Amino acid sequence: MVNFNMETPAARPSHDVPNLPILAQPFTEDTGMSLGFDRNAIHSILFYPLALIALTMNAAFARDLAQVTVGSATFQAEIVETAHERAQGLMFRRELPPDRGMLFVQPPGPAVFWMKNTYIPLDLLYFDTAGRLTQIVTEVPPCKTSNCPIYPSDTANIRYILEINAGAAAQRGIRVGDRLRLESRP
Repeated sequence: MVNFNMETPAARPSHDVPNLPILAQPFTEDTGMSLGFDRNAIHSILFYPLALIALTMNAAFARDLAQVTVGSATFQAEIVETAHERAQGLMFRRELPPDRGMLFVQPPGPAVFWMKNTYIPLDLLYFDTAGRLTQIVTEVPPCKTSNCPIYPSDTANIRYILEINAGAAAQRGIRVGDRLRLESRP
């Protein structure tokens, strides 16, 4: 971009808005003309709106938390109950704090999960209609291909599925037969 305005900042009219950033124009030695915007100004123009969008998207993904206990292990879990919420799950999340999870509530029946667009390795805990842990699928990796494997339940009477960080079930001593308790809900 060539700047043909030869005014100096001191020659600008006094009605200029003083708080707006002035984009410094570096001059070339051979022409004395500006070649473009200051790198810091470009960074500010591009970075801050993108950061705001990212923060807004993460906030949009977050739901109210409820305390969920499996055996003696307690997690703060997002509860997802609608078909749309269950389909979205933890997709596009880049991290899951160690004490967090997502509890899927579905009509009783078989459950099938996959890791499409899920970037966090997870443990999947399947619970029956009575809240008894019937199956643990450990260390499920993110899917980086278009043809993702599925992780079906072993039984057809699954009502709840808890997703937690990979390895958390073993680290917290969670075992098949443990009971699911929903301690509090907003």
